[in-house]
Amino acid sequence: MKKNEIKTMPKLDRPRLLIVGCGDVGMRLLPLVRDRFRTFAVTSQPSRCAELRKAGAIPLVANLDDPSSIARLAGLAHTVVHLAPPQPEGVTDRRTRNLTAILPDDASLVYVSTTGVYGDCQGAWADETRPVNPQNARAKRRVDAERTLRKWAVRSGSRLAILRAPGIYAADRLPIERLQKGTPALHADDDVYTNHIHADDLARIIALALFRARSNRIYHAVDDTDMKMGEYFDTVADAFKLPRPPRLKRVELSQVVSPMLLSFMSESRRLGNKRIKDELGVRLRYPTVQATLDRAAR
Repeated sequence: MKKNEIKTMPKLDRPRLLIVGCGDVGMRLLPLVRDRFRTFAVTSQPSRCAELRKAGAIPLVANLDDPSSIARLAGLAHTVVHLAPPQPEGVTDRRTRNLTAILPDDASLVYVSTTGVYGDCQGAWADETRPVNPQNARAKRRVDAERTLRKWAVRSGSRLAILRAPGIYAADRLPIERLQKGTPALHADDDVYTNHIHADDLARIIALALFRARSNRIYHAVDDTDMKMGEYFDTVADAFKLPRPPRLKRVELSQVVSPMLLSFMSESRRLGNKRIKDELGVRLRYPTVQATLDRAAR
């Protein structure tokens, strides 16, 4: 068996896997795990059941905002992938708190968090030991989710892996509309470093973490890209033969973009990925944004 392959098991012997929040990344994960696990996928949208079933999952309609609707999931599976984002307001993640209330003891859980928990690192390189410093409510909710899960893991004797993911991209997850609208980017003097991961690579990292992650361990699910945000937009624009975005100084940009968009342009960090390579055996299929887009443009 090759290093990055996961051994399949006879269908009758398959353990159960529960995917909570089975959106785009979850759908990319399903082909990697459906032969190894009897896979259940939670969705809050009944209209998605047929899609999930076709992809090889057993759909379950439940809403993490409603504790009574997820009560029937209690004890369903001892292996869990938590992909659901927090609710859109507040500084605590009530959805994750509701989920931990129904998880079994001695479980194994992979949670996909965000690199936004570090806040602004002023362009410095950081590994997984860097303290969190969330600077907006979105990131504070994610920190709350991580801390809630860590407490649950210790209390229940469970195994937890936290994957901190950056901006997720794929062929259908690129800023094409933004470029077509001519939304400005930061001037080079004010620009910030960003991190990236292809959605397919993120799904593979999750699958490997299910089997290889160390207990109560944090991993940066990032690729090898070393690029500033404006360079990223320029690279996408060049690949699709679109005009590069105009560049504005930060003070000028703050007058023409939304506060949420500006917040994404206010944090600069570069995150190392040595741990996913050394401990999980990850070999990235899409190692950098530049190489991926160059290949797509041929």
